[in-house]
Amino acid sequence: MKIKLSLLATGLLYVPVVFAQKQPNVVIILADDMGYGDVGCNNPYARVRTPAIDQLARNGIRFTDAHSAGALSGPSRYGLVTGRYFFRTPKKSEYWGYLSPYIEPERLTIGSLMRNAGYTTACVGKWHLGLDWQLKDDSKPQILTPKKFGYTNTDFSAPVKRGPTELGFDYSFILPASLDMPPYAFVRNDRVVDPDVILTADAYPKKQDETVYAWDRKHTNENDIYWERGVWWRNGEMSRSFKFEECFPTIVDEGIAFIDREGRKDKPFFLYMPLTGPHTPWLPTVQFKGSTELGTYGDFMGDIDNVVARVNAKLKELGLEKNTIVIFASDNGGAWEEEDIQQYGHQSNWSRRGQKGDAWDGGHHVPLIVHWPDHIKYPGVCSQTVGLVDILATLADLTGQSLPKGQAEDSFSFKKVLDGDMNASTRDQIMYLSGSGKLAIKKGDWKYIDCLGSGGFTAPARLSPVKNGPKGQLYNMRTDSLESNNLFLREKGIANELSALLKKLLDQGYSRPQ
Repeated sequence: MKIKLSLLATGLLYVPVVFAQKQPNVVIILADDMGYGDVGCNNPYARVRTPAIDQLARNGIRFTDAHSAGALSGPSRYGLVTGRYFFRTPKKSEYWGYLSPYIEPERLTIGSLMRNAGYTTACVGKWHLGLDWQLKDDSKPQILTPKKFGYTNTDFSAPVKRGPTELGFDYSFILPASLDMPPYAFVRNDRVVDPDVILTADAYPKKQDETVYAWDRKHTNENDIYWERGVWWRNGEMSRSFKFEECFPTIVDEGIAFIDREGRKDKPFFLYMPLTGPHTPWLPTVQFKGSTELGTYGDFMGDIDNVVARVNAKLKELGLEKNTIVIFASDNGGAWEEEDIQQYGHQSNWSRRGQKGDAWDGGHHVPLIVHWPDHIKYPGVCSQTVGLVDILATLADLTGQSLPKGQAEDSFSFKKVLDGDMNASTRDQIMYLSGSGKLAIKKGDWKYIDCLGSGGFTAPARLSPVKNGPKGQLYNMRTDSLESNNLFLREKGIANELSALLKKLLDQGYSRPQ
């Protein structure tokens, strides 16, 4: 039986869902900036080892054409948490933890969906969806020195509003944004754990003059902390007790503690655990430091894989492994430049062009694995196109809930795939947002991009059309997954059709039939 979620004028009314048998627990592990090719089972030439993730795939379903809703962190997370594309909001993606809330108070989230289904819900890890910080002095702006990342007008002793606990999560332990973006402070539920703040430059030494890599040079300035390739973070406010090298393991410990605590109860639990790695700074723990030939990045990947190992070990210890859905994915493509490929011989975004931020597939083609022993009787590989934005509708389907009109407007359920039909078509089109705000759409074999250039971090980001030349990009992804042959002029009819469809889906405000 499905329960229809109804709407009141003041917001959503969630009717408790009653089940005849215990529902599966659900754990979503979301890596940060981990490319499709960083997972061993996805890349036959990978120079990283991911035994725990590979084991998850062998006993579950591995998706080979999964995509994030955006090529950057915030837009991707908005899509996953709400089932709606970020470009439908008036917001712009920002690069720090002081940003205002992305998610509207009345919006259905993956947390409220699961809580409605009778789950105890938690968000543990990197949030990057905005918070409503209180100010010390309401007569002054929050950011006193824009882009210099010094002290701000933020009152870290006051409650933090419009965070996860106001969006359907019973418990939260979060870092406001990425581990290279201030403020660097843990927030438990609605309170900063340590409100006594200092500047990072007062606690960590700087070696900015030794910045030699292009990616790092583009993203750092003279006030930032820089140690080596990938090991840097912006200067700014941090809790006095905060330690960058302990952030990742602290988040993982909190997530495992939630599983241990709630797994001993009769009530099912839902854990959304967005990690801070392998996004910069690359800070592998002692256990994995020096363990690979891929430098600090490869070592850090050992920590990412170990999260899956630890989660599975805890589930086995509690006797919950078979009746727990574990979903592993990444928020966008890997931040892996051509110079990294040349130096290390590893392709983070293997089989695709570009990297994080790009409209090309390297920006949003991501690993996605679903493991559920009690239900997935025939593990395998699914080549159908799916999006992380589809996870919400899939969980609604699995928990017997119908999505209300005007909510999760871009989320399509792939439950049929989990039921064993690897060829089940879940959606006939999918849309992507690049780091610079350019849009792309894929339908069938064809992908259309509404600009020239990468639209993101890979040069050239933007190109101006020339006389009689293409105004956009069109690729046959079945025969040209590297997007090397622009067919915009040769297949103008297809390009025009996809351009019109992109505009239609953008204008009507939804892509899933309402």
